[in-house]
Amino acid sequence: MADPSSYRPKPGQIPDSPGVYRFRDEHRRVIYVGKAKSLRPRLSSYFQDLANLHPRTRTMVTTAASVEWTVVATEVEALQLEYSWIKEFDPRFNVKYRDDKSYPHLAVTMNEEFPRVQVMRGPKKKGVRYFGPYGHAWAIRETVDLMLRVFPVRTCSAGVFKRSAQIGRPCLLGYIGKCAAPCVGRVTPEEHRELAEDFCDFMAGRTGTYLKRIEQQMVIAAEDMEYEKAARLRDDIGALKRALEKNAIVFNDATDADLIALAEDELEAAVQIFHVRGGRVRGQRGWVTDKVENVDTAGLVEHALQQLYGEESGEAVPKEVLVPALPDDTVAVNQWLTAKRGSNVSLRIPQRGDKKDLMATVQRNAQQSLVLHKTKRASDLTTRSRALEEIAEALGLDGAPLRIECYDISHLQGDDVVASMVVFEDGLARKSEYRRFEIKSFEGQDDVRSMHEVITRRFKRYLSAKEKTGDLMGGEISEEQLQDDDGRPKRFAYPPQLVVVDGGQPQVAAAQRALDELGIDDVAVCGLAKRLEEVWLPDEDDPVVLPRTSEGLYLLQRVRDEAHRFAIAYQRTKRAKRFRAGPLDDVPGLGETRKQALIKHFGSVKKLRSATIDQICEVPGVGRRTAETVAAALAAAAPAAPAVNTATGEIIEEDEAAAPAAAPSPNGGSTHEQHTAAEQPRA
Repeated sequence: MADPSSYRPKPGQIPDSPGVYRFRDEHRRVIYVGKAKSLRPRLSSYFQDLANLHPRTRTMVTTAASVEWTVVATEVEALQLEYSWIKEFDPRFNVKYRDDKSYPHLAVTMNEEFPRVQVMRGPKKKGVRYFGPYGHAWAIRETVDLMLRVFPVRTCSAGVFKRSAQIGRPCLLGYIGKCAAPCVGRVTPEEHRELAEDFCDFMAGRTGTYLKRIEQQMVIAAEDMEYEKAARLRDDIGALKRALEKNAIVFNDATDADLIALAEDELEAAVQIFHVRGGRVRGQRGWVTDKVENVDTAGLVEHALQQLYGEESGEAVPKEVLVPALPDDTVAVNQWLTAKRGSNVSLRIPQRGDKKDLMATVQRNAQQSLVLHKTKRASDLTTRSRALEEIAEALGLDGAPLRIECYDISHLQGDDVVASMVVFEDGLARKSEYRRFEIKSFEGQDDVRSMHEVITRRFKRYLSAKEKTGDLMGGEISEEQLQDDDGRPKRFAYPPQLVVVDGGQPQVAAAQRALDELGIDDVAVCGLAKRLEEVWLPDEDDPVVLPRTSEGLYLLQRVRDEAHRFAIAYQRTKRAKRFRAGPLDDVPGLGETRKQALIKHFGSVKKLRSATIDQICEVPGVGRRTAETVAAALAAAAPAAPAVNTATGEIIEEDEAAAPAAAPSPNGGSTHEQHTAAEQPRA
């Protein structure tokens, strides 16, 4: 435990101006980021008597080993910089709303020649119109299916679109009238884009115009005795109305607003957001966070606004944002939102009427979300703390293992041997710290030797980083020494308190031997054998058996299973890449772009092999020296033996035989696949 007075800035050093500050631990890792209208009083408040600090603040300042700050011109700049640093450094003592899933959006790719309607998750892309988010992907598909009767916009993938254009026949949707079939030229690109824009306008809430227009067309068709056309238009109106019914009307004045509500207790807080567009609820989302810092409702609202709108701009920021409490610096937050939208944004607390009633509904959803979250023991702060304490007690550790690293070996019958390293901090996965290894010192299947190599390589990197920072020599650590050129923390710079290996006594002994050879004696090692879920310790003949209901065992299982998943994913990726390898992959200095250009120009490797150097030079981006290298490599590589179709007796061409025959199964599995020594019988 550090003494805050040891790194307290001297009087007069802290400026009396707006800024953002960072607390760092002994390894120079950022553990807290904050902002202030005036840095001097804010930072001074952290260095008072520890007894007067909130318990969470007290834990933070005693974990920290240094503090630094950056002065900015305005409070709005401080707000933006604070958000950027929290996103970059992921400080453990900052409130972070951890979304429990990736919410799907209805997206229209207006950046393509023929816009496509589809379900999208993840980061938003430039030039794509988004609607939502929705709670479930099936809700989007139901809405789209109804609307394609009226707006037959393309929904197919690029591969299906290209294939239909080549054969001159549309897909099934084109035949049943749910796609305008631009792939075969039934509509021009301009006509199809107009359909996509009408689709977007309808989804944005401008519905009355289209319904009235279709109703007028239906009446005219009926008067002209075109009853089939009138019936079709009637069905179109019904489809649009059913699509509208899926979004309840909450405001009669076509309001665009986001409503944010909070439910909190002493340890955690849940936030719920309702997205209202055109007076209708278009989507809903929510997060839950641990209250790792001393923050009130107003502070939680400010963090939620940063999370929600930090990467948004334009119409993604609504005209109104309704909240349960205004942030402490309401003016700066309002200016920040206005700059994001490009026009005025109203940030306020609803006082009466429909908006207050809907806010009560959002509040009930937030309360239910918090209750539901409490039932999930993996995310419960109290349960995580108990799990770490149980692990420390069972393994005889001096303190709770706040950083746990787990290693697993994966291979396919001795081929493509790889390893994974996953990191859990405070009982939660820290995916940015995950690492992957290729076994390089030998070939074949030897999980014990592989584990020794991986542990040795990982902690050699740690010792190297430690020596460069001067920690081994008692020198002073600088920020530049602990960061890469891009400003991010160096890999393997932080040691764990506990190393977990997937396996039993042999794997544990190999990991401990690697640490002993490097002279590292302050990192504990254990192994979790999958067969009986036994915990093995070095130099112990009998395992530690934790109760099946133990939270500590549950955490170790989650860590082991995550390492297992990460290793298998990497091994399957390598295997698939090996299956797809071709003779051009061995050409030195030939990148993926020029490989694709060569194949596209000649059509196949067989034709490229028979081409002259001058013909190869005709490919854009390929010079004579590269052409000579390609020709020499292809000449040296013996062509594959001709394959025979056993059903017909026909000889398959070289390029056909090399394509899908060796491809892995869709699920990447194998009946002979072996992943870890923990799965093998043990003596």
